[in-house]
Amino acid sequence: MLCMAMLPLAAMAQGLKDAIGKYALIGAAVNQWQSDGQVPEATKVLKEHFNCAVAENCMKSETLAPAEGMFDFRVADKFVKYCEQNNLKIIGHCLVWHSQAPDWWFTAGYNASPASKELLRERMVKHIKTVVGHFKGQVHGWDVVNEAIEDDGSFRKSPFFNLMGEEFIEIAFRAAHEADPDAELYYNDYSMAGQAKREAVCRLVKKLKAKGLRIDGVGMQSHNGLDYPNLAEYEKSIDAFAACGVKVMITELDVNVLPNPQQFGGADVAQNFEYQQKLNPYTNGLPAEKQRELDARWLSLFKIYYKHRSQISRINLWGISDGGSWLNGWPIAGRTNYPLLFDRQYQPKPIVKEIIKLYQ
Repeated sequence: MLCMAMLPLAAMAQGLKDAIGKYALIGAAVNQWQSDGQVPEATKVLKEHFNCAVAENCMKSETLAPAEGMFDFRVADKFVKYCEQNNLKIIGHCLVWHSQAPDWWFTAGYNASPASKELLRERMVKHIKTVVGHFKGQVHGWDVVNEAIEDDGSFRKSPFFNLMGEEFIEIAFRAAHEADPDAELYYNDYSMAGQAKREAVCRLVKKLKAKGLRIDGVGMQSHNGLDYPNLAEYEKSIDAFAACGVKVMITELDVNVLPNPQQFGGADVAQNFEYQQKLNPYTNGLPAEKQRELDARWLSLFKIYYKHRSQISRINLWGISDGGSWLNGWPIAGRTNYPLLFDRQYQPKPIVKEIIKLYQ
């Protein structure tokens, strides 16, 4: 019988969390079927490879607050219990986002006229304090504000900005901290490798800090492709955000392998393009050459994360397996994509072993 002490380190490392977990949280977005316990294969992967989790949808405002004066925590409570049972730190996603927000937030009365600044502020603060307060002591950190800045560095003209101005961000962070002083608070956005957005986010972080507000981290969503973003610029953003005195997190990581339609860019969920067969070329699996290209991209990304391991506090994949990824239906419905580290049968792809070796 072989003594465990004689086994080489590589043979003893079971999963991603065993290697990456020495430096950062490693997690995945979990959907309702998974957190309801209907997908045992997903639970097995989470337990073996991950130490934190994000709710893919059930903590968004349209789900939690379907009507004024009504909060529905049933699905979110199940998610929290599921994470606790499986030793997963919980990241709350997200408190304030213009998309997947309930329509009633932004209107007043039955004539659906725009809500006043005061009314929207009241609703937003009530939502944040109710939700964060409900999960106080259970959620490790919150994406407080999501996607408030455009790629050109200007503030997104969302209903929050149009009705409240940029002050809505400050109000949101203050309310979240008051509701749970021990929870970490984050700003989260996509296309964070762009210089204009990078500089705008740094200005935002410094402004919040100058006002004495708590902001612990910046989330770089990282919905990446085989040829985007520019990895040199991506690294510059990691350094820039860390220099602002906050943790850097890779929050919604995936790699799109499919050809993109013209005019596609970023990760705005409102983008929607017509289906074309030429944009869905791999319905029967990835060709070997394309798989090698994808593996090389994964390795390039994780080499950056390892290089910056003292700055990165969390790496979070946006989904567990290829079959459950949002990229099968966005920005074109009905496609077959391969954007995650586990295949449609919840089996680890060979590149997972290479990523583990990197961190050993």
